[in-house]
Amino acid sequence: MRLRGSSLFLRGISLVFILFAAVVTVIQVVQYSISRYNYPPDMTIDNVPVGGLDPQSAAQRLLQVYALPVEIHYGDAVIDLDPGLIGFQLDTESMLAAADLQRTGASFWGGFWDHLWNRRSPARQIPLVSSYSEARLRAYLQDEISARYDQPPTPAQPIPGTANFTPGTPGQTMDIDRAVALIESALQSPDQRIVILASQSTVAGRPSLETLQILLKQLIDQSGFDGLVDLYFLDLQTQETIHFAYQAGQDISVNPDIAFSGASTIKIPIMVSVFRYFNSQISPEIDALLKDMIRSQNGNNSADSLMAAIDPGRGPLVVTETMQQLGLENTFISMYYALGSIPLQHYNTPANSRLDINTNPDTFIQTTPSEMGVLLEDIYLCAQTGGGSLVAAFPGQIDQAACQQMIQYLQEDKLGALIQGGVPEGTIVAHKHGWDNNMNNFSDSGIVYTPGGNYILTIYAYHPVQALWNIVSPLYAELSRAVYNYFNLPSQ
Repeated sequence: MRLRGSSLFLRGISLVFILFAAVVTVIQVVQYSISRYNYPPDMTIDNVPVGGLDPQSAAQRLLQVYALPVEIHYGDAVIDLDPGLIGFQLDTESMLAAADLQRTGASFWGGFWDHLWNRRSPARQIPLVSSYSEARLRAYLQDEISARYDQPPTPAQPIPGTANFTPGTPGQTMDIDRAVALIESALQSPDQRIVILASQSTVAGRPSLETLQILLKQLIDQSGFDGLVDLYFLDLQTQETIHFAYQAGQDISVNPDIAFSGASTIKIPIMVSVFRYFNSQISPEIDALLKDMIRSQNGNNSADSLMAAIDPGRGPLVVTETMQQLGLENTFISMYYALGSIPLQHYNTPANSRLDINTNPDTFIQTTPSEMGVLLEDIYLCAQTGGGSLVAAFPGQIDQAACQQMIQYLQEDKLGALIQGGVPEGTIVAHKHGWDNNMNNFSDSGIVYTPGGNYILTIYAYHPVQALWNIVSPLYAELSRAVYNYFNLPSQ
């Protein structure tokens, strides 16, 4: 009887332990089920801890963290940027869905077993999913910060009464691209929300072309020259131009441009026509004539010989036709230079048909400053790139090497005055100058090569009585010096 009672007792004790284990297990299952509704203890969303939180509480915590302003330091200014101003938004739905997948994706009983043994799963990191408007951020940086706190550079300014310029002063401006990258990083960080923006030094630029034009007119006013000046300028880097005609403080229309005696500047069209006619195959005899025509103070005989080599009877007209094919309708030569030559044709052009202005140009040799500038531009572009109007108009006849050779010829004009007189010694000036027999018309057309940029400058001047050399030559030099200095400003 005693053994039987002991057996019953032991069974009872076992049953109690089984019941106790079952109760404990049920309690643990319930506790695990409750904890499974919340995120695991080590879970973070972009370094924001959300462990132990339910989805609603986790979303609230994320919104609180990322709604904090980004503190921007720029110079001495401190600016708080509200993320909402630039459209910053959290995609909480996507992030919580990813977190829920990790929370509920594992096996229930495998997780329960780890729970019983107090084994933690590896920390889970959910990446941030957010968006903002970069356009609104850039507008904010430009309008609210850069516009208020930047120190823009001050461009160089002309020194009144001279062809010189004062140095500009550099500025300090925001690097907006760099600022966008730094602020974007701060917007996506829960704790690194201070951004220090550095300014960048901005080099002072050139004055405006309008400023240069005003300076050029001031130089004409103070020169004592009371005739007409027609000036054409082209920046070969930007294709920006200045073109004006000016007399006695008054502007004169240049639409159409004004007709002037071609004098010796018409030898540039003659040179182009020679290359076209001979398909850029220049013999030693033609080479000698070209050099003499360009560099001689009076290369008229060589010019006549070259036009006769093109066509003995129609040489000047072939030159004119070549210019017309390039669209230069105001540039022509209709007779040889030699005394006693017979005019071959008479030309009426938009320039010489004007009734409001008359420079008494040579009836048979005429051009305009703008058309000579356009022709020089064609030669320059052809020499630099092998393209442009010359190659397009005369394929197979003029090529890049030919244009480079033309510029070499134009460099043979070593007058040392007019445009050349206003640039430093050693500056390359590919040009041709000229004047008529009565000294009423002076002209110079050239390409100027400088460290600060290359440009075309053509200046034509007319005086009804006589254009005195001791007034005209210094004026041309000062105008040329002003343009050169505009491209090559003094150091800051």
